[in-house]
Amino acid sequence: MSPEGKTPKTPPKTTAKPGRRKAAGVGDNSSAEGYLDGQLLIAMPVMGDPRFERSVIYLCAHSSEGAMGIIVNRPAGSIDFPGLLVQLDIIKTSDQITLPENAETMQVLKGGPVDTGRGFVLHSSDFFIKDATLNIDDGICLTATVDILKAIAKGAGPKHAILALGYAGWAPGQLESEIQHNGWLHCAADPDLIFGDDVDEKYQRALRKIGIDPGMLSNEAGHA
Repeated sequence: MSPEGKTPKTPPKTTAKPGRRKAAGVGDNSSAEGYLDGQLLIAMPVMGDPRFERSVIYLCAHSSEGAMGIIVNRPAGSIDFPGLLVQLDIIKTSDQITLPENAETMQVLKGGPVDTGRGFVLHSSDFFIKDATLNIDDGICLTATVDILKAIAKGAGPKHAILALGYAGWAPGQLESEIQHNGWLHCAADPDLIFGDDVDEKYQRALRKIGIDPGMLSNEAGHA
């Protein structure tokens, strides 16, 4: 799905491989015995890349082939969900006032710097499209077809969902290297951090979730 009205190709390959190993650089006390898909990445304060500064990213996939995630705390700005439905010819302008509440208030986020013209819906697992929906972890799914937008517009979509334009991607070994160089913290995800409407507070909340006072962070080793 894209503002230009084109249905995207299938999302980047996001199937984690068996034989998972411990992510590099997360410390001996790590509870993540494998890749980090299904967890949240939290940018360290020393993150030098403005595209990811103070970002919280839900990691949809992490394998030997690389990683892919969605930033969940960066609003898209002037684009709102009803307006996007109109651009995609899913509804008429006059139909915006009759949308169900979850469609009317659905967040549109900047999911990352890659393929910003494509839409990715992170959602609860009460909605599934065969051959289109990826079940990630703990009841969180990813769908990137226009069909899910049509379902949401009709009130038949998932209970919880966010629409992200673009995604964050890492080449093989790149994310492990960034973690080793203390670019990221990580923690278990929860639906409230992913779908909560308090976007501006998610970074602080994610840090508190792992017991960290943001003012005490430095560029030393990351948290597992």
